[in-house]
Amino acid sequence: MDKFSSLSTKFEEIRDYTRVERIGAHSHIRGLGLNDLLEPKEVSQGMVGQLQARKAAGIIVQMIRQGRIAGRAVLIAGQPGTGKTALAMGMAQALGSETPFTKIAGSELFSLELSKTEALNQAFRRSIGVRMKEEVEIIEGEVVEIQVDRQAGSGPSAGKKSGKIILKTTDMETVYELGSKMVESLSRQNISAGDVISIDKSSGKVTKLGHSFSKSRNYDAMGSASRIVQCPEGEIQKKKEVVHQVTLHEIDVINSRQQGFLALFSGDTGEIKNEIREQIDERIAEWVEQGKAELVPGVLFIDEVHMLDIECFAFLSRALESEMAPVLVMATNRGFTRIRGTNYRAPHGIPIDLLDRLLIIATKPYSEKELKQIIQIRCEEEDVNLTEDALSLLTTIGMETSLRYAMYTITSAALICAKRKSTQVETEDVKKSYSLFVDAKRSTQFLHEYQREYLFNEVDDDEGGIARRSSVSKAVSDPTKEEFQNVSDMPATMDVSTS
Repeated sequence: MDKFSSLSTKFEEIRDYTRVERIGAHSHIRGLGLNDLLEPKEVSQGMVGQLQARKAAGIIVQMIRQGRIAGRAVLIAGQPGTGKTALAMGMAQALGSETPFTKIAGSELFSLELSKTEALNQAFRRSIGVRMKEEVEIIEGEVVEIQVDRQAGSGPSAGKKSGKIILKTTDMETVYELGSKMVESLSRQNISAGDVISIDKSSGKVTKLGHSFSKSRNYDAMGSASRIVQCPEGEIQKKKEVVHQVTLHEIDVINSRQQGFLALFSGDTGEIKNEIREQIDERIAEWVEQGKAELVPGVLFIDEVHMLDIECFAFLSRALESEMAPVLVMATNRGFTRIRGTNYRAPHGIPIDLLDRLLIIATKPYSEKELKQIIQIRCEEEDVNLTEDALSLLTTIGMETSLRYAMYTITSAALICAKRKSTQVETEDVKKSYSLFVDAKRSTQFLHEYQREYLFNEVDDDEGGIARRSSVSKAVSDPTKEEFQNVSDMPATMDVSTS
């Protein structure tokens, strides 16, 4: 357990990285879209509709912030395409980056080299933060001048850099000698006169806090990314309380691997012994009692929770009783279905004893107006410009097929539009995409019509198989046909020609 002493310093080093953002399925979600009274707005922060569900989620967020829901669980249940994952992402955004948030899918547990319970245990501990407080001595001030000298001669010290730096606050000004490593550190960060910096005396780490307000006249030369700060007050050398936040899982990995914190980058953390976790929990409890650390229960979101089996559900029931359990948020789109690993059917495929512990939030299908608003938001997120007719057609497609299919059509229609060197997606682009990529209903109809031409056909008409029982054999409507007044009157369009 001697690795704990250098834990804070190591994590401060590995936190310096650049995050790359990309457009994802829920990248437009900025929060739950609630006001100060937890009342949902019709359209806000990327969220549309689902007013009751969003209000319920907002109450859950408040309970998490006040520490009144630790060890409890929430289930978001609804039909496919009703915003269950978006609701969970909105909760994560509302909680902020300070609260640990871990997202996994139920099917992931069956594709890992770890045992199911070990994978769940690691997910639980990734969702619990430890906020550690440390008092350090720092040198903080505004740079007045930097002088760099290169030693002359032919000896081993020839060419080495040294110098002086003059720092000031509103009350004093001091000169400090610089070694070669400190000179290189200042050079890498392009620190110059007018910058406000902080130097950790124990590690020598230099942090650029921003540019002094008094020197902000050269803002255009500095660039828009520069941060303007006030010149520090008081003494240049001072003691400051620094807060580092890590997760229990990160501490587990550091103390269970010979390579220490570098094991976090390898990805494969492997099985972690319970003895190590027990020792870590004891040490964390001591830190909490001494006021050196604070536990931050986060959120573990398990999508497709119906994919878990009875062994996983038993683990969850026991883990929720732990004092260090995070808030468990689950989502499912299943109705009455079999509990995996048993022959029993249950609501959502979840055992009744676990279901009784859950706060259940129900989501409802979107209306046509809400669907149109969601498509508009996604178009803005993906920087796609649609005509009003194309937007109406895409909304109709979404109502006839699914919201996911309509959102995928946005990107493909935009690429078709760019192919003809246009900047605005029109109805012809949407129709072209609709004809190229079939949705689930048209694909199912095609399979029923040409089932016998596929290999390994297991459908037996004599025994009343799937083809005879299915109601999908009806003609599927085509929303891209303009000559029909009602969508229900549109015939199926499935081009099966080989020409």
